[in-house]
Amino acid sequence: MFVAQHASLARSKCTQRKKMAASIGNHDMKMNQDKNKSKPSRYFQIDKEKDEDDSDTMPDLTSKNTDKNPDQLEETESSTLSSGRKRSKDPFEGPAKIPLKKVQKYSRGEALGKKKGGRTASHRWNLQKSEDGYKLAARQAARSELLLTEEPGFLEVGEGEETYEVRQSEIVSSVDIASATKHFELNLNQFGPYRMNFTRNGRHLALGGKMGHLTGIEWISKNLLFEINVMETITDIQWLHLETMLAVAQKKWLFIYDNSGIELHCIKSMSDVLRMTFLPYHFLLVGSTGYGALQYLDVSIGKLVAEIKTKLGRLNVMAQNPQNAVIHLGDSKGTVTLWTPNQPEPVVKMLCHRSAVRSIAVDAKGLYMATSGVDRTINIFDVRTYKPLQSYRIAHGANELHFSQTGLLAAASNNVVEHFKVFKDCCITSQTKPYMVHRLKDAISGLGFCPYEDVLGVSHSNGYASLLIPGAGEPNFDAFEVNPYMTKKQRKELEVKSLLEKIQPELISLDPGKIGEVDHATYQQRLEDKEALYGPVIKDKFQPRYKMKGKSKSGKRESRKQTVFDAEKRDETRKSVAEKERKRLQLEKEKEKNPPEFTSALDRFKKKR
Repeated sequence: MFVAQHASLARSKCTQRKKMAASIGNHDMKMNQDKNKSKPSRYFQIDKEKDEDDSDTMPDLTSKNTDKNPDQLEETESSTLSSGRKRSKDPFEGPAKIPLKKVQKYSRGEALGKKKGGRTASHRWNLQKSEDGYKLAARQAARSELLLTEEPGFLEVGEGEETYEVRQSEIVSSVDIASATKHFELNLNQFGPYRMNFTRNGRHLALGGKMGHLTGIEWISKNLLFEINVMETITDIQWLHLETMLAVAQKKWLFIYDNSGIELHCIKSMSDVLRMTFLPYHFLLVGSTGYGALQYLDVSIGKLVAEIKTKLGRLNVMAQNPQNAVIHLGDSKGTVTLWTPNQPEPVVKMLCHRSAVRSIAVDAKGLYMATSGVDRTINIFDVRTYKPLQSYRIAHGANELHFSQTGLLAAASNNVVEHFKVFKDCCITSQTKPYMVHRLKDAISGLGFCPYEDVLGVSHSNGYASLLIPGAGEPNFDAFEVNPYMTKKQRKELEVKSLLEKIQPELISLDPGKIGEVDHATYQQRLEDKEALYGPVIKDKFQPRYKMKGKSKSGKRESRKQTVFDAEKRDETRKSVAEKERKRLQLEKEKEKNPPEFTSALDRFKKKR
């Protein structure tokens, strides 16, 4: 019976082993079937052979490459990781390289070195972060220059020809119709000679005749804004911050008109004004008078903020520096003086000519100043160093000068043969030939380049002439600064923003960059200011700074206090001894100069002198 039970147990174990082997076999077959199944298709199929071939030609992005721009490397890595596959080699892959000159054009100066950094690691990290931001801004600004599709184009001629031989009729016949319409003439032979002025955006033109004729024109479309006769002598005209207000210097007082010819204000505090200019960022109308006064009128509040008695006589030569809003005046002695409204005396005096100054012009960047005198010369000065750079001699002299936005200088003469000359790069290098020459039949009384246009406006005794000067205007404008195509709503918003950003006249100085600097007053200066306000100030006691590692124990703190106290005591003793010695020497010198005389009791009876 025991044998039968053992046999049945062996058979049951054998069947269990067979079942287990069968189940293991089925599991292995199922795993093999799952492995042999094809993977689901994705967006693309990766060809292993092709990838192996491409891997030999693709660059290694993990290796260091100093030639490439870091922005380019980052963009390539991100594109490779995002796609999940390697791309073919592209010679123009990544952002385009930026020329170093363009980046330097928008840079903000040299970066701070390691020694000039902050005291702590956090300060140095913040400084480095700001420097990285400046570099990124310079790169982005240089890259955005591609969006400025227009470039200034100057006149070019063939071999053996000169640019000053090209006439206006030839230029008009060669340009497009829109540019050709900008060349025109106005025959106004009854009320001349005329003065002219353009608005800041170059869209509107104002003409004022000496006999009282006043007109405003939208000169590109030839639309007449207004035309009146003030029945009084007009000496000068000046647009204000917008084309809605025009200042006119008449025989007796200063008047302000709107763009429809209606009189808005009569400024009786400004009389006998000969020349005017407007400071747009300060809302100041500056006028020079016939009795030697320089007046500043704030047009936003209608008050005279400054009136300076220059003592220079009749002031009929005036110009402004657009960089720092300093006024340049010329007198009959050949001197050019620079004035600010917060100084009663000139901040700079320059002897520019041996005879009277006839005209002054300052370029748009505020770097160069051109002056013309009765001695028939045009002198170029560097405004930063006040040193002469170039000198040109003109046969008939120049009574009017004006700089364009690109640096061209126009000089007009009104002697025997009336003509004007335009000089190119006359400030940097000495020029032997003019850029362009045009002859007129009438005496020139005023001229000015139109902003953002290759146009020179010339007013003369019998009207006005608009001439084409290639390369004179800035081709790209900043719409946040001045917008030639602004709507009525944009004009109102611009006026409000300009008033909110108005600069006070007290901030006008020769160096406008000093306004943003920090005035580090010393301890001695602060102490003197306190004494001037509150009288004698009790000197602060020395408090030692807290130090680590047991250096601020009570004994060591008292030792440091005693050291400072002893040093101050020695300084006071040294000063007192030096003061006593100085007084003793002074007494000895006085005794040597005045030796004592012999006196007696009978001297009282001497006759007194």
